[in-house]
Amino acid sequence: MTWSKWIRQFHRWVAIAFTASVVLVTVVVLTQDEPAEWVYLSPLLPLFLLICTGLYLFALPYLTRRRALDTR
Repeated sequence: MTWSKWIRQFHRWVAIAFTASVVLVTVVVLTQDEPAEWVYLSPLLPLFLLICTGLYLFALPYLTRRRALDTR
């Protein structure tokens, strides 16, 4: 499996984890009067990973096009 496919697969799984953590945070916040501080911060790690992999996947077509033009 190439790096691009691996990163794409990783991005998909992190998106699932991010969605699950946001749902979990919403449920916890709705059921408690004063939720713990870490509850608000729990979606930040998957969000950071989504940003990194998403930016790579966004730039990938431009990078491959540039490499193809450089080899001519």
